[in-house]
Amino acid sequence: MTSLSNTLVAESPRLTPRRIPVASRVIGAFGPILFAALLAQAFQRQGLAVWSIGIAYILYDTALLLFTAWNIRDLRLTPQAAPATSVSFGVIVAAHNEEGVIAAAIDRLAGQAAAPDLIVIADDGSSDGTAEVLARRYGLIAPPFGTMSDPSPVLPSLRWLRLRHGGKARALNAAMVQVDTEVVLTVDADTLLEPGAIAAMRAAFAAEPELVAATGVLAPICGPDLQGRFFEWFQTYEYVRNFLSRHAWERLNSLLLISGAFAAFRRDAVVAVGGFDPDCMVEDYELIHRLHRHAVDHDRDWTVRVVGGALARTDAPASPLAFLRQRRRWFGGFLQTQHWNRDMVGARRFGWLGTAMLPVKTLDTLQPIYGLAAFAILIGLVVTGRFMVALPILIVMLVKIAIDLTFHLWSLGIYKNWTGQREGLGLFPALIAAILEPFSFQLLRHAGAVWGWHAFLTGRESWGRQQRTAITAPAE
Repeated sequence: MTSLSNTLVAESPRLTPRRIPVASRVIGAFGPILFAALLAQAFQRQGLAVWSIGIAYILYDTALLLFTAWNIRDLRLTPQAAPATSVSFGVIVAAHNEEGVIAAAIDRLAGQAAAPDLIVIADDGSSDGTAEVLARRYGLIAPPFGTMSDPSPVLPSLRWLRLRHGGKARALNAAMVQVDTEVVLTVDADTLLEPGAIAAMRAAFAAEPELVAATGVLAPICGPDLQGRFFEWFQTYEYVRNFLSRHAWERLNSLLLISGAFAAFRRDAVVAVGGFDPDCMVEDYELIHRLHRHAVDHDRDWTVRVVGGALARTDAPASPLAFLRQRRRWFGGFLQTQHWNRDMVGARRFGWLGTAMLPVKTLDTLQPIYGLAAFAILIGLVVTGRFMVALPILIVMLVKIAIDLTFHLWSLGIYKNWTGQREGLGLFPALIAAILEPFSFQLLRHAGAVWGWHAFLTGRESWGRQQRTAITAPAE
């Protein structure tokens, strides 16, 4: 662990800051200056120009939609031929107080057609009944803190790494230095892999030696009650858009966002960049930046991909507060990572990642603020009776909804072919979601992001205990 920590110091721009070029500073200043200029139009202009900030928001979002559409137009699920060589494959499940779901996660991993060679439960100081489940159901004997147990007599590939509570990143790092497989998959305890998921990941890494990180495709599952179904409905289509967008950026070798809940890594590459950063709210996202940076600094042809054939379902927030807390952490961690790596923004040596992806991400830091400001101005116009101005704004919004709807309905077929997922992706629910989202779920998402700004600026982020609503323990 000491060696991993020393490597992190050298590789991380947080711990060893890089010089910030002028271009990066200019790109960083563009968003706030434009926001101030557009917001001023609400007080200085008449007619549709009052809503200039909303027009800018819609144009930006539409441009990203068109970019995604162009880069996924030929996307299809192509069955991979079995590679001539294979890779050793291990799984790390970082678990803290996961008594209710840990058995379901292990059983799903063990039941895969191409089951992993090693499954390590990195028990991050659990104080609930997690230890009892591991002992009773799998016959594991609790090892001393910091050490790995003997193999389970019930499931020989299963081991228990018992740790004192230090957070997910530290648990992953502790396990990473003790596993010896070529590829390591990180899976959250509340994430259930679909059949064939590990086989798809194995094939991807065996076929491409330069592949150092890959994300599977996640689908959200929430509770069975009405509120849970509502949140699952909206998040399902949000996840579809997000993963298609990730593939679009992958086409430019600029994929940054993988899902640590279901992500695979070439172990040697992770060790080479210092492992996961314990001080980042989104350790998986930050790690990918360092992998890209290391590849450029050391002239490596490393790639990061989305594996469409690797599908999993993850327990997602099923209430407004749980959703806001999740998005607070996600967006706060995004802001942390963007700030630490701002020297890469606009840097040509990073290719499309530096000249396209990271400038877009710089603008994304203010996108929720633009969106909420645009909605607030519209509400203000309605409340003050300025309906002649509000009406053309509503027409513009309806045009935007029509564009979004066209994309969603078109992209659903592509997504189904790519992932093989069919359940919960009906056209009529997609139609209703596209119409309602700008006035409901999108505002909630933006509110969580603004809360993330607070977490980033104050450094006050607590994980809290997430209530599992969709996954239950299997029968003994």
